Amino acid sequence: MTVTSFFTTCAIGIAGAAGAVSRYVMGHMMARRARSRFPLGTFLVNVLGAFFIGFIASLTAQKIVLSDTQAILATGFLGGFTTFSTMNWEGFSLLRGGRGRLSFFYLTGSLVVGLLAVGLGLVLGQIVGKWWS
Repeated sequence: MTVTSFFTTCAIGIAGAAGAVSRYVMGHMMARRARSRFPLGTFLVNVLGAFFIGFIASLTAQKIVLSDTQAILATGFLGGFTTFSTMNWEGFSLLRGGRGRLSFFYLTGSLVVGLLAVGLGLVLGQIVGKWWS
């Protein structure tokens, strides 16, 4: 392992930890404020993560962001920030609690809105990239 790859690997780990803590804090704050059965905190975290991963990918493709920086931000921070397992657990918990319709809308909405957020991030990244150049 080279010094550069060692540094990048360590930075990904640190960024992942920061992302996980950020997810916990944001999810906790949203749950306290929303007081809803709908898991709004996880939903928003995952949509924001999807948007930013698209945005970062677009800037990397335009050579504005270095690939190591992309790995640190996308794999590290956003990988720790977003959560597929929690989303599925919450969807299952809603289903198990007799809220099948809400579970369906939550899981389907997470997928659809997440895909739209990635697309929006890519488009916005292209716009920013053209402006940046």
